[in-house]
Amino acid sequence: MTPVNRVPDDHDEPALLRDQFRQLLRYRALLAVGVAVGLLGGGYLALGGEKTYTATGEVQVRSAIADPFAAGATADKGINIGSERQTAVSDTVGTLAAGTLLKEGDDVTAHKLLAGLQVTNPPNTLILRFSYTGATPEQSRARAEALANAYLAHRRARTEESIENMAGGYRAQLKPLEEKRDLLEEQIGAGAADDVTSARANIIVSISELSRKISELKALDTTPGYLNKKPVAPTSPTGAGLPLLLGLGGAVGLALGLLLSWVRLVFDPAVRSDRELVRSLGAPLLGTLPRDRAAGTGLLAIGRNGSRLAEEYRAVAFRLAYDPAFAESRRLLVTAPRGDNAEAAAAAANLAAAFAEMGRDVLLVEADLRTPTLARQLGSAAHETRSPRWAADEGDGSWPTGSRSGVDVPGSGAFTLIPGTVVDNVPRALTSPPVGRIVGEADSPGTVVIVLAPPVLAYADAVALVDRVTGVMIVCDPREVHRSDLERIREIISASGGSVLGALLHPSRRRLRRAERRPKSARRRSGGSGPTAPTPEPDTPETTGDPTETLGLRSLTLPAPRR
Repeated sequence: MTPVNRVPDDHDEPALLRDQFRQLLRYRALLAVGVAVGLLGGGYLALGGEKTYTATGEVQVRSAIADPFAAGATADKGINIGSERQTAVSDTVGTLAAGTLLKEGDDVTAHKLLAGLQVTNPPNTLILRFSYTGATPEQSRARAEALANAYLAHRRARTEESIENMAGGYRAQLKPLEEKRDLLEEQIGAGAADDVTSARANIIVSISELSRKISELKALDTTPGYLNKKPVAPTSPTGAGLPLLLGLGGAVGLALGLLLSWVRLVFDPAVRSDRELVRSLGAPLLGTLPRDRAAGTGLLAIGRNGSRLAEEYRAVAFRLAYDPAFAESRRLLVTAPRGDNAEAAAAAANLAAAFAEMGRDVLLVEADLRTPTLARQLGSAAHETRSPRWAADEGDGSWPTGSRSGVDVPGSGAFTLIPGTVVDNVPRALTSPPVGRIVGEADSPGTVVIVLAPPVLAYADAVALVDRVTGVMIVCDPREVHRSDLERIREIISASGGSVLGALLHPSRRRLRRAERRPKSARRRSGGSGPTAPTPEPDTPETTGDPTETLGLRSLTLPAPRR
């Protein structure tokens, strides 16, 4: 059965949101800076700002009415509450209130007085709410009350002025009628005709109507409104307190930190998620190596009891073993994108040990001829073995026909190492016939050949081997490798006739350094001078040292090469 690699769905919105959130959390320093700035700003506003106090009074507005107790009489007749609100904040009301406060010893200008006033109208009411914010509780109370009373006084004066103007108009109409009436009365006394009497009666009716209107105007109730809620001195400052401002500052700071993280994420050329790595490289993710607290004990993790790193290497080896592209050729080229090749060397050695656990004949070739270090890192685990007859007959003793080393893996088996050596002409050595003969050993049933090459973007050594070792595995740190590097690696390997089998991710070097420093500090605290045995992780299952308990000793039969 051919395994199917699941391709991430680019339109899976929940997965995309989760990936983006994880990517933003990578920049924890920016998030912490944003939250710290927000908290400092909230604390400064709470502790550094001046305290203010707000007093509130409510005025019910009413219009002038003849009989407020009559049926159908309403106090809101002719009232435009929006206009009344504008009148309450006018300069006229401010001047009246400033004059009243001056008599009480508060010398304030109308402009400054109105600056602290806010007049609002609750919906569907004839209520005007006067809120004044001052420096002290008593000041805010006195000024709010003065402004409310000034508005009522101004409205009363305006109503009385309107009544007086209307009454004056009626009197102006009444005076000529009275004069004409007096003239007609003199004519009636001299024996006037009936039409004079009729005209006099009409004038008298008009005079009576005007007199009635004047009387009604004088009888109007000119009360402008009522101060329903008298302002009182507030007992606490207005505005948010310290806890609320700190909470708001923290929320705003978190939003600022997320914004900074998003900007940093947009301009970050590094791989931002596993999905993006798979998309850029065009190959699946084979595995992610955990942090190994026992990294200082040796290059080989396989063979150490209770090692999560060893189990991850075994899982990667089994996944490669069931990959059709690898199972057909049984050749693997291990390399890194750039920089140091130490992680790729560790991956190659441990994969060789994992395949040896499966019962395969493994040949590990160190093709890093510029800085060969694999034999030195393996140390006492490697020992000299005899080279094959064809290497002794055809070779001149130079790489790769020189010495071979056998590497023993405790409890797992052994594999063969061809260590790298410094040569004068690296490209010629990598493309020599002996290299082809060595790689061709993978055609033998049950044999696996793993080649360790220098970083593919640093030297062309890996590209020179792709035509012979077609399957390539990239070992990289997702925090350091760039998307453009992965795309370039895919193009280079595809153009050379090979294929990328997948990527193996290892933790950042900074994390490894911190993990390596912890046992040293523990040794200093305990006072011991000898080496400290690595402590298994809490979630690591206990093992008894029996190799049959591990996954690596499953018998796996790889298909024979096609003829």
